[in-house]
Amino acid sequence: MTAEAQARVQAHLAKVEPDDTLSDEQRASYRDRIKALLRQRDAVLVAHYYTDPEIQSLAEETGGCVSDSLEMARFGKDHPASTLIVAGVKFMGETAKILSPEKRVFMPTLEATCSLDIGCPEDEFSAFCDQHPDRTVVVYANTSAAVKARADWVVTSSIAVELIEHLDSNGEKILWAPDKHLGGYVRDKSGADVLCWDGACIVHEEFKAKGLHDLKAAYPDAAILVHPESPASVVAMADVVGSTSQLIKAACEMESDAFIVATDKGIFYKMQQLAPGKTFLEAPTAGSGATCRSCAHCPWMAMNGLQNMLAVLEDENGMGQEIFVDEALAEKAMVPLNRMLDFGQSLKG
Repeated sequence: MTAEAQARVQAHLAKVEPDDTLSDEQRASYRDRIKALLRQRDAVLVAHYYTDPEIQSLAEETGGCVSDSLEMARFGKDHPASTLIVAGVKFMGETAKILSPEKRVFMPTLEATCSLDIGCPEDEFSAFCDQHPDRTVVVYANTSAAVKARADWVVTSSIAVELIEHLDSNGEKILWAPDKHLGGYVRDKSGADVLCWDGACIVHEEFKAKGLHDLKAAYPDAAILVHPESPASVVAMADVVGSTSQLIKAACEMESDAFIVATDKGIFYKMQQLAPGKTFLEAPTAGSGATCRSCAHCPWMAMNGLQNMLAVLEDENGMGQEIFVDEALAEKAMVPLNRMLDFGQSLKG
């Protein structure tokens, strides 16, 4: 499904005017108008670490949230605002709506999706589950509401290993979807019986061990931080493997002054904010030989911009960018999502 995902990205990017065409004065004007409209609409902005720095800073300045997908889900559910503006990709907006059905949920663009979501169609996935009825179905958060509704558990990378270890201790065999790299990592760490769906992130799959080895040779004192959606050969070179929030924590707490980071470069905004005296380097991808524009930055995350966010807030109907989830489907998906939130909270406790 990677080729299909790339084709969809290229087609959409050709139609979208990038925010980098805005002057500094225009950017300031857009930001001021967005801030005012968030107050007027009783709305809060929830943004993922992979969105552009301008969107992340806007969320922070307006009392919103910049976080990983698990904390985004918690924040949106608990915040008193009647309207959520979700800057991320579509499954994040769907999750917010499922957990907060009484709220209106908008996104700057519903075209912002995910190769993992695209690569795991509900009908094919359901048939795969039916072929393995003895397995507990665990799906990554990067999936559609329909796929979540078919699952026993939803999970994010921040709690994936702990959850699979928990299920394995109960003697359960796992059917994992959709990211094969994260699934393989979880299987290796837990020792559990994990059967993986064949899916991958078009960003993380581009990281290359050879290029990482060469960069490490040039910066021998740099620590290597890797997201587990990356290929096993890249993960094997890491000093720390973890979710976005775990990698940010490592960057702050480790003694190293330099880090090579193998995840979406949107995360650099928060790393530099929290560890301003340290140096962060992008892990190598396929480089000049790459055939996509996704390398080191998700093109769908990049679709969240000031222009389309303002357009959504200015229009009472959100320019058609409102998230709706079928009530019966949402009810089914709520079960594994709540299990995820409860399990995550138990780990904190």
